[in-house]
Formats: sequence, structure tokens, C-alpha cells
Amino acid sequence: MLPRHSHGHAFESLRPHVREGVSVSTRRNFLKASVAGLGSLSVPLLLQQRAEATEKGRSIPGRKSVILLWMSGGPSHIDMWDPKPARPLQNRGPYGVIRTKLPGVFLCEHLPKQAAMLDKFTIIRSMDASKSNHEPNRVFQTGNTEAEPRLNPIGHLYPAIGYIVSKYHGANQAGMPPYVSFHRSRSHVAFAGYLGMEYDPFPGNLAANLPIYSNVGVDSGRTTQANLFQAVKGLSSADMNQRLTLSQQLDQLRREIDGSGAMSAMDRYQQQAVDLVLGGKARAAFNLNEEPDKVREKYGKLLWCQQALMARRLVQAGVAFVTIDLNYHPASGTWDTHGDNIPPYGGIRKGLTPLLPLFDHLITTLVSDLEAHDLLNDVLVIAMGEFGRTPQMGTQESTDGRDHWPYVMSMTMAGGGLRHGQVIGESEKDGGAIKSNPVTAGDLAATIYRHMGVPLDATYLDTTGRPRFIVENGKPIESLF
Repeated sequence: MLPRHSHGHAFESLRPHVREGVSVSTRRNFLKASVAGLGSLSVPLLLQQRAEATEKGRSIPGRKSVILLWMSGGPSHIDMWDPKPARPLQNRGPYGVIRTKLPGVFLCEHLPKQAAMLDKFTIIRSMDASKSNHEPNRVFQTGNTEAEPRLNPIGHLYPAIGYIVSKYHGANQAGMPPYVSFHRSRSHVAFAGYLGMEYDPFPGNLAANLPIYSNVGVDSGRTTQANLFQAVKGLSSADMNQRLTLSQQLDQLRREIDGSGAMSAMDRYQQQAVDLVLGGKARAAFNLNEEPDKVREKYGKLLWCQQALMARRLVQAGVAFVTIDLNYHPASGTWDTHGDNIPPYGGIRKGLTPLLPLFDHLITTLVSDLEAHDLLNDVLVIAMGEFGRTPQMGTQESTDGRDHWPYVMSMTMAGGGLRHGQVIGESEKDGGAIKSNPVTAGDLAATIYRHMGVPLDATYLDTTGRPRFIVENGKPIESLF
């Protein structure tokens, strides 16, 4: 007999001391049905959206997916994709330029691999970064200029593009999460907002064995332990499935009074969650040891390169959206090159110079590998940050730092079956403003949604029950289609 409380409580109507339905008679069985044991079954919420999207005819069969290389901090457009070689040093920066596969188009001298493959890329030099900020990074990851929590008290509620894809497209393969994120800090990525926590991304950092780097990019020699796929010590697959059965039986009480049918569907989602955690698909996709040695050597052992290889494996296995936060430290971002006297950011020479060859190798290796695996026409690769950098160096009393510059920025993309081998837009001669063909955050979001087959007129409900369009101000970049 369980001890009785002397006072009333909220569960009296369930007659907790009457044996009916599931009967937990021993302490051992009670522990088996504990919240701790059932906690891992929250994963079904990541899977439910796929079935909902399919039932409503919104899912597009196939392998369409996105890999977002997020350069938190704001990469310098002038020192990368929009060089100004004829300008004075304080404007053009310390780097020379290099010819590319596209006649008359030049890139920074530290991007030779991308220059040689530029026919497979698009460079956009006229991105409008109005209202975009960082810590938290929201505007470009949501496609909405109102998603700026520093200026808008509800800015954090606008859902990121990856979450919209997760809700309206879902995973490309059963047993895989729709959205995976590798991020150094929660302030570097946007979240589900109005959509709710059920659309949170699968935490890639907890599911993969990856090298651990210091805040300034030094390899510690240690690796993460992929704890997400490790069951509680002493808990077998049979134990987990037994807990699933107990959970399903306990849910019967709520199912009887649930008119929406959601509880009836949860049995299927819970079983899929167990399959995801204990089954082979997701675990295998996150296991780089299953990759041939020559492919692993091609990418290299550096953290960002390992994450890029992981991203290719994930989209190949059926993930629809992957975000990789190309960062070492959890503050504003490794690409926030304010100046040598503001560690750990560095300026252009000290801060940016070591990043460029690594990025050049990473993005070209990823694009080439996607092509080798017959995935490039399906996978859209995007690399960008949240804004550009000041035209003039020497900001904040530094020698060659550049401050935030939301008036214009550059970005690059490849794959997805889009029309590449082009430069879109132009900045003024000093790189300080947009000269032609402005592209907004909303335009970029609309482009991604068209690629993913997500209807541009789709809506979601805010906290007041008001429908909001996933694209409020923007249209697809037509020259890419």
C-alpha cells in the first residue's frame, strides 16, 4: 500500500490508489516507469512533423536538403568575395587578388580553390544586412528583419529557416531527424520561436565524436563522446523498449479523453524515437569511422572539416537541414575581426588570415564530395555570416580591424540544382553600400523554401493565434532558377 497524503492534490480524479490499467507494484517497476527513463522519448516530437507534413501533402519526396555554413561574427566581404584591389590600403586591405574560373571575376588571394571552382558557385555581393546583429544571430537565419531581439522584444520568437523546413518538409528518410545543428553557442543560432520546442534541432555536437578546440582554435587532443547514443549504464535495448511499452500504457488514460487523435499517433512517434536512438541509421550516419580513409584524409582532421564531412553523411542519410557553426569561441564569433588589440578576435592580418585557407579547403572539398556522391544537385550549400565589415580598416583603435557593417555583405552558395557560375549584385567602389540588385534576408529565405518545396504562402500561428507567413517580405532570387 502506497502512503496517502493528508491533503488533496491535482490527481485525485485519476484514483491513483486503485489498481486499474498499468499496475506498478514494486519499487523496481516504479523506477522503470520513472521520468528519467522516459525522458529520452521526447525525441518523437522531432519526428511527428514528418507525418503531419506528409498527411497534408506538403512533403516533397527526394533528397532536397540544405547545409548552412554559418560564419558567426560577420566575415569581411572586402577581404573575401568582393575585393577592391584598386583602392587605397586602408580600404582594400592587406590581401592581393586571384583570377577565377569566371572571366573578369576576382577573389581574395587566400581563396584559390574556390576561385578555381567558381563555375560551381554563386557569389552574391549585394546582400542587405539591415537590422542584422549577433548574440543572438537571428535575421539571416530566419529571413525576417524583425527577428532582432536587441531591437524587438519578440524578435526571438520568429522561427529559423531550418525549423520551417523541419515542420513543412521533414526528414528525407524515416529514422533520421529533419534538422541537425552543430553550434558552439546557443547565441549563434536562431531557434523555433513560435513553432515550439518540439522543432528544436537534433544536437549534432552530442551525437558525434569530434575534436574539442579551445576558444582560439587550438586542438585540445580530446574528442567529444557522442553521449546521445549511449544508453544509461545498465539500460539495455530491451529495457528501453519495455519503458516504451509502459509509456504507451500510461498514455491510455489521456488517450481516452483526447479528441484530437494526437495521443493515438504518439505510439508510432515514440517507437520511431527508440529506433532513432537505438537503431542503426542515425548512429551510423554520425559515425565517421565508417567513412573510407581516403575520404577522411581528403577532408582533414580539423574540426570544421570533420563537421563538413559529417554534414555530407547526414544529408546522404536523409537529414533535410544541417547547420554548422564555423566558430571556436562562444562569444560573438570567430569571424568578428575587430582588431589585434581585441583578443580573441584579431584583425584582418592576424584574425582572418588563418581562417581563409581552412574555409577555402572546407567548402570546396564539401562541394566536390557532394558531387562525387551524386548529391550536389539536391544539396544547397550556403556560406554566410550576419553582416559585412567596415570599408575602412583600423576601427576601435586597432591597426587593421574592421567593425560591423550592416549596409552590405557578401555570401556564397553552391549546389541545389540552381544556376551557378555567376556573381549577383554589386557594391559601391569602396564596398560600403549596395550599388545594384539588392538581395534581402527574406529573398534568401524564399529561395531556400522554393528549393525545398516548401510553399511560400505557408503560415504558422503566433502566441495569439494569429497566422504569420513564413516569408513576410521577400521572393526567390530568380536568376538562380
